[in-house]
Amino acid sequence: MKLSIIISTYNSEEWLHKVLLGYTIQTENDIEIVIADDGSTDKTKEVIASFKDKFTHPIVHVWHEDKGFRKCKILNSAILASNSDYLLFTDGDCIPRKDFVAQHLKEKEAGFFLSGGYFKLPISISKAISDDDILHQRCFKISWLRKQGLKLSFKITKLNRNKYFATFMNWLTPTKRSWNGHNSSGFKSDILAINGFNELLDYGGEDREMGERLFNNGLLSKQIRYRAICVHLDHPRGYVNAEKVAYNMEVRRFNKKNKVTKIETGINTLKL
Repeated sequence: MKLSIIISTYNSEEWLHKVLLGYTIQTENDIEIVIADDGSTDKTKEVIASFKDKFTHPIVHVWHEDKGFRKCKILNSAILASNSDYLLFTDGDCIPRKDFVAQHLKEKEAGFFLSGGYFKLPISISKAISDDDILHQRCFKISWLRKQGLKLSFKITKLNRNKYFATFMNWLTPTKRSWNGHNSSGFKSDILAINGFNELLDYGGEDREMGERLFNNGLLSKQIRYRAICVHLDHPRGYVNAEKVAYNMEVRRFNKKNKVTKIETGINTLKL
């Protein structure tokens, strides 16, 4: 297969359903879906089961017991369970546009990882999106979103489908080409080389810390935030802890400054 998509989730069945539906209509379908499940209930298993016949390859469901926020650990397990040499990481609250996978495959290049973004929707529109809106791609149309009450802002230009505009904006944007867990991809070998995600880290920049180590190991990155499009469904974040976010940032700064590549608290802590 051409690519494995690793989707993180935790007890968000309604959102996961919408996200998986978005992957059933991708223009590139030689893909594998790997669900990195941070301890959800059986309701998530039921959603996954409802999609078992929708993809060319079986969905891989990687689960561990709920012991608090352990996203980095389950992502590392999902990496090991994946069956492709190229991995796309996203979250179970990000609906992909139908060319999302194709854009990642088009831009992939040895020596690089790809850095994408998302267009964030308010909770009212997130809930209003129906299966039909996803299948017919209305949720990516500015006119439809405006009818649902979306306020105009410069960020909405991400949904412009003009390829020349996208190329120009990817060049112009001041946003750093960081590893963003909701929309980034890279070669599995590059991620294994640095032992994957740091399992000591909680929520808050844990994905970008891994990106710093990829940079330290000689990789460059490409900006694709105006090409690989997904819409982010809103939800509360009760797991945010300011002290842990600060700790994550300190680890990231230390590793960047000291050119750290491999970590001991990563993939090599798992049984291979």
